[in-house]
Amino acid sequence: MGAILIVAELQNGTIREASYELASFAHKIAGDRPVKSIVLGQDVAGAAETFASKGGGDVCLVDGETTANYSSDAYKQAILKAVEATDAEIVLLSNTPSGWDVAPRLAVAMDAAFVSDCFDVSDEGGKPVFLRRVFNGKLDARVVPNAERIVATMQPGATAPYEGSTSGSVTALDIDFGSLGARFVEIRTAESKGVDLTKADVIVSGGRGVGDPEKFPEVIQPLADALGGAMGASRPVVDAGWLPHEYQVGSSGQVVTPKLYIACGISGAIQHLVGMKGSNFIIAINKDGDAPIFEVADLGVVADLFEVVPALTDAVKTAKG
Repeated sequence: MGAILIVAELQNGTIREASYELASFAHKIAGDRPVKSIVLGQDVAGAAETFASKGGGDVCLVDGETTANYSSDAYKQAILKAVEATDAEIVLLSNTPSGWDVAPRLAVAMDAAFVSDCFDVSDEGGKPVFLRRVFNGKLDARVVPNAERIVATMQPGATAPYEGSTSGSVTALDIDFGSLGARFVEIRTAESKGVDLTKADVIVSGGRGVGDPEKFPEVIQPLADALGGAMGASRPVVDAGWLPHEYQVGSSGQVVTPKLYIACGISGAIQHLVGMKGSNFIIAINKDGDAPIFEVADLGVVADLFEVVPALTDAVKTAKG
């Protein structure tokens, strides 16, 4: 059997937790397959050594100025070189902006099956079976790729980081990148224009179930104000342009841990759960009793949010006098 190749990501010079989660998935389905990895960056030999001993197995190291910052062309070339060097049949990446950018490019170059945004994987008769949520989280799809090679992206936060140890080695790959079609220029950090949700003790978030952008100031914000908290939102709300990105809670927004989190009309896609499941107490309000949000809720209310939330707002105001 060919190897499983983990594409590790770094943040501030260290391996991201999401990469150790990939190691958990890789070892879960490995069987007789060896687990190997690739670490890309600049001056990251130490990080590669650490990853080799904590789940990454044998690590291919691509260390230099060309890979100091993400570039789809450079990363694709480097990962393909690692696939060749390790005889990898399964490539696992985190479902992050860089992961979902380079993964389909890899799949095309490898003539491989591509499965995205998965929250779990298992081995059934020697074949990997991936699970991903569809129809806004209402259904789980089992995907069994019918191909010799597979590229898959896995949701950060969907499993615990790997806690075992591995006796891997680090091998530097020598790559001639040639002329790249794109080059890194700079990183610009957007100026924060809204509330810092990471500092809020109470967050009331609305999802697509709120139904209309005007309902956020009419229904969601009054409850947040009554509780002395902040208003948040799910990714579909931000993608629809109903609220700015600074209100987004989730893996591609802000990760929050308030004392109280109230989810209104939010189904509970994995990327949202990653951003709020560390809250001390979670209340979910949704008409769909099968919504995934109830899996992490301490208190679930299966009802119309337009009946419950205004009544809750009035009750809080009355209690506070």
